[in-house]
Amino acid sequence: MEYNEVDRICIIVFQLQQPLSQVSPHTNISLCSQDVKAYARLGPGHIGPLPKNEKQVSTANTKKNSKDIWCEEEVAEGSQYDDLTDPRPQPEYEIILKQSVGTEDLFLGLSRKDPSSMCCEAMLVKIKLPDTKAKEVVLDVKEKFLDLRTPKYKLGLHLPDPVHKNESKAQFFSEREELEVTLLMKRPMDFINMQ
Repeated sequence: MEYNEVDRICIIVFQLQQPLSQVSPHTNISLCSQDVKAYARLGPGHIGPLPKNEKQVSTANTKKNSKDIWCEEEVAEGSQYDDLTDPRPQPEYEIILKQSVGTEDLFLGLSRKDPSSMCCEAMLVKIKLPDTKAKEVVLDVKEKFLDLRTPKYKLGLHLPDPVHKNESKAQFFSEREELEVTLLMKRPMDFINMQ
């Protein structure tokens, strides 16, 4: 008896599903198109014993017995600064990481600094503010949030790393119509990375 290509594949799948003691190479199997569709739905997840249906209760999503609508952990940090009703557009901005590198770092490698972001000490935020004067800019820096407001633009920027808010510097370049804010980063492992 001759088999076409689909029949050969189905025979191989059938033989793989049977114990070796029951299958011989001369087993005559009659196949129909319904069997082919059933085998076509099988995938790698169907190999081996069926998974047990045990219900596991996640402790992360369980709510305490209260009438709270949400937990404090569910609210994103800095979301209290977001103002969704303000129609002013967000200006273009760019975040650049900076590190202080001397000749002993560049040529001799004495301070264990490398080009990675873990060795950066500061974050430079360049904000383009066309048709804006320096006296119109209102800037507020928090530990993880930068809030900038002008009559034409609004920027609420969640910072990728915590910063020292009191040691930040800002400079407005009127010829480029750009504000540069230098933020000194505050990370928990800085005492190791900056030695």
